Amino acid sequence: MPMNLSVHPGEVDLRPLSARSVVLSLLLGTHPPELPVKDLVRLVEPFDIGGSTLRAALSRMVASGDLRRTDAVYGLSERLLARQRRQDDALHPRTRAWDGDWEMVVITATGRGPAERAELRARLTALRLAELREGVWLRPASLDRPLPGDLEPVAQTYVARPDPDPRELAARLWPLDAWAATARALLAHVTGADSPAARLTAFAAVVRHLLTDPVLPAPLLPADWPGADLRAAYADYQRELTGSVGRGEQRD
Repeated sequence: MPMNLSVHPGEVDLRPLSARSVVLSLLLGTHPPELPVKDLVRLVEPFDIGGSTLRAALSRMVASGDLRRTDAVYGLSERLLARQRRQDDALHPRTRAWDGDWEMVVITATGRGPAERAELRARLTALRLAELREGVWLRPASLDRPLPGDLEPVAQTYVARPDPDPRELAARLWPLDAWAATARALLAHVTGADSPAARLTAFAAVVRHLLTDPVLPAPLLPADWPGADLRAAYADYQRELTGSVGRGEQRD
């Protein structure tokens, strides 16, 4: 099963900004992911979000479990801290030298309902595995991470060396040319985004796209793979956001 691409190759997936999405984008890009309300008020001003709108959004986000509040400081909830870790991993994937081995996960559990099957598929996709056929998931063993131990009740894991040419197999498992085309379109778009709202919207799309990067070893990738360039562009933007937060702290 190939990676999920939310747009056609060469198109960018831009989603409208709400007060909630602006706050989450700011906190997900901040380390540690917590900000005083006075800094949030200042940081959302360029997005035409007023103080009353922000405070209403913050109250709803605390009530829904998106945020936690300590005095006048808002931070990500445990659930969204996990999302930030996935985002950080997408931006700075931990890899190791590839020796030709592949990870293989074979689903052995039966009798699971649709929701359980969907959750498992989402987990395996987040681990950057791809489905060769129903119940058989693969990827090159090039990521510096163990597979979660709690997969054991539902799956068996193996190390394998498939017979097909690895480049051909990678091209079957992931739509690499389509991913690269969308990445290049995003790079062009962020270069032309000149307002705070346009830049935040564009870089939110960049993060979503990077979460679908299979992070394959270089020998399996098409020429001129744009993954590193897309990560570098977001890293520059993240430093820009961090600088905005820091400038607010210096004024206090």
